[in-house]
Amino acid sequence: MDKEELKDKLREQIARTEEKIKGYESMSAPVSPDDAIGRVSRMDAINNKSVAEAALRQAKDKLSRMKHMLATIDDDPNFGSCKRCGKPIPPLRIILMPESPYCVRCA
Repeated sequence: MDKEELKDKLREQIARTEEKIKGYESMSAPVSPDDAIGRVSRMDAINNKSVAEAALRQAKDKLSRMKHMLATIDDDPNFGSCKRCGKPIPPLRIILMPESPYCVRCA
């Protein structure tokens, strides 16, 4: 897989992650105390909001790392090599986790 193919895959994953972020943002809206829901339902809504907020933070972090990788892919002479051991990162790993600078063994 060449760098152009990888950049296309990264752009696709960035677009998907941005869509997920929009969904997580709507799911993590504050739970209004004025809603006419029962006490248990309100607690469920608060719990779901917390889960959505955690997913939102993870998605934003992943998005940031993917954008950084996309911006530096052409400038990095060591792209595709593990930052820890220096061995080549398998192409499938790069596609599945493009934001990770490590091979499976070092991750």
